[in-house]
Amino acid sequence: MKNFADLTEREVLAVAISSEEEDSRIYMSFAEDLADRYPDSAKVFEEMAEEERGHRHRLLELYEERFGKHLPPIRRDNVKGFLRRRPVWLTRNLSLDIIRKEAETMEFEAERFYIKAAEQSQDVDVRRLLGDLADAEKGHESLAAKLTDQILSPDVRAEEDKTRRRVFVLQYVQPGLAGLMDGSVSTLAPLFAAAFATHQNWPTFLVGLAASIGAGISMGFAEALSDDGSLTGRGSPWLRGVTCGLMTALGGVGHTLPYLVPDSWANAFWIATAIACVVVFFELWAIAFIRARYMDTPFLQAAFQIVLGGGIVLAVGILIGGA
Repeated sequence: MKNFADLTEREVLAVAISSEEEDSRIYMSFAEDLADRYPDSAKVFEEMAEEERGHRHRLLELYEERFGKHLPPIRRDNVKGFLRRRPVWLTRNLSLDIIRKEAETMEFEAERFYIKAAEQSQDVDVRRLLGDLADAEKGHESLAAKLTDQILSPDVRAEEDKTRRRVFVLQYVQPGLAGLMDGSVSTLAPLFAAAFATHQNWPTFLVGLAASIGAGISMGFAEALSDDGSLTGRGSPWLRGVTCGLMTALGGVGHTLPYLVPDSWANAFWIATAIACVVVFFELWAIAFIRARYMDTPFLQAAFQIVLGGGIVLAVGILIGGA
């Protein structure tokens, strides 16, 4: 790799040309990724891509005037200390905020490159063009803001906010809620069956921990393998699987932890069971709140369904354990 300071003016222009071409393609990738979800924001990145193509055309004209039509095979990846960018554009269904932040970083780095290149250049015309491009890149942030204000009207912003909320629910809330419900409810029966069968805290804790971890692994794989997200827009299957699995395990561990109360304490079993019942109460109401908040389920209806279901499972566990 070459040091930036060792680049000739011909190489600097060649790197700039290839960089503008690549940046234009990146912005078009962003636009294509956003087209279905945020069509109006996609137009902003199409405009940005067009700006980059204009910069490349100006650079190419000057290069051909100075050095002919042949471009040396050098790119920014061949230069030490030059722009290093994460290939986030290879990932589909990125959030709008991540894409916008990536674009801001790209423009800042491009501006820095043109400033350094202009300072190093000895050719007056090359220096002038590089300086102009540095100013253009510096103004791209305000251009993006201007384009956003022009294209994204309040109604469009409201619609995109609604879409962003829908995506958040599909990718995070829905699998997390499914896991929390399964972990909080399905582990009640084995936990309280073990508790009332043994009246000992440590064996009960082990049963609850095993049930919680087992349910988390099962639910995680079930969620990850059920839908790859390509048609539903639910995002990475493994991200959803991890979210669902962790929330499942968390839902079961919550009312298992009270059984860490040492058996040597007086009335240890009843103390742990009382705490566990309180935890279960708050878990079920938390699930009802999340359903009402994100799944458009009336709170009283959600509370009735969850509390009733959890109460039945809890009663089944106690009856089996006490038999």
